[in-house]
Amino acid sequence: MRRKMKATLHAGVLLASLITLLCGFTWQDHVPTSEWEKFDFAKQPIDPRTLPRIPLKELKLIRGIIFGRHGRIFMEQEIQEFLYTTKWYKPDDNFTNAMLNATERQNLDLIREAETRKHQRVEPGDLRFYQDKLISNAMLGKPTLAELHIMQAEIEAIRGKRFEAEPSLQKYFEERYWYAPAAKYDPGALSEIERQNLTTLATFQKVQRNLKLAPGDMISFQNRLVTEDLLRGLSLHELRLIRNEIYALRGRQFRTFWIQDYFYGQSWYKPMEDFREPELSDIEKKNIATIVAFENRIHEELSTTPVSKALLDGMFLEDAHKLRDEIYARRGKVFKNKWLQKYFASFSWYKANPKFTEALLSEIETKNIATIKAYEGKAESLMRMVEG
Repeated sequence: MRRKMKATLHAGVLLASLITLLCGFTWQDHVPTSEWEKFDFAKQPIDPRTLPRIPLKELKLIRGIIFGRHGRIFMEQEIQEFLYTTKWYKPDDNFTNAMLNATERQNLDLIREAETRKHQRVEPGDLRFYQDKLISNAMLGKPTLAELHIMQAEIEAIRGKRFEAEPSLQKYFEERYWYAPAAKYDPGALSEIERQNLTTLATFQKVQRNLKLAPGDMISFQNRLVTEDLLRGLSLHELRLIRNEIYALRGRQFRTFWIQDYFYGQSWYKPMEDFREPELSDIEKKNIATIVAFENRIHEELSTTPVSKALLDGMFLEDAHKLRDEIYARRGKVFKNKWLQKYFASFSWYKANPKFTEALLSEIETKNIATIKAYEGKAESLMRMVEG
């Protein structure tokens, strides 16, 4: 069996070498990007030995050629400008990764890995090549918050996780040629190194956002009191997660779908077999009360006080979107998005009003919606600039 595998591998290398020779160059040569335009990526495997000698900028353009043959439009200006200089490129708004065949995907993997090796820091799209390598803070450089958020999610996306609570993040991964959503995501499939990398990214992100507390930290507060000062900078969605994390650490099973989905996606979560309410300590009960009081204050201020820059700074796109929709939800708006409708319907305060109109909103609520929407626009632009 081993002999057969070696023979197959040897034949593959010979074939790749022959192809490069037929194309007029050898793996020792630095092949100009214009020559790669003649290469048939759909039928011919790249000789991996050609890639280490190619500068990072050209590797990106070669990757652009593979996608460009199918009309993909890139947000990355450098690649898109190059494609417009070619005679064969025809942009196609209907491009999907389904247009790529197996050979093209294999070639993309080789190019993407070569790019990763040349990056000065870890970037979105690189995490597939760090499944068995630890990431340090120094290796992260100075990423944007959007990049950090994507890289954290990418570790789980590699394993097929879906992001129902974050439509823009789900859309981002659906646009990645390598992404294959699993029927059921299993956080237990993550390796120890992947879990450590998740922790490194989460801690780095917390520092970047100037947070003192974040989802995943409540295990450290089972015998410590949470103060309002520790909660500043968290979105309402994050506040709800850390509040329910107190119960989750005690094994509570949740009937609310979005909370259940979130905690079943955490490797540390060990639900009790029945739906009994877990026993909480006095400190845990006080922590829940503190978090609820802080949530309620944000609720009230959305209708009575202009949204502050401090509340929005560092907030992820989807959290900002939920914050804006919460203003509508408090007035009973029924949402077309099924996930969002179920999300707000899970709260006791939500009362659907089929007759809702924006005329029901107060002047401050209208201004706050505009302020949050403007912030979302900036956050979305930052996210869209990440190609991965």
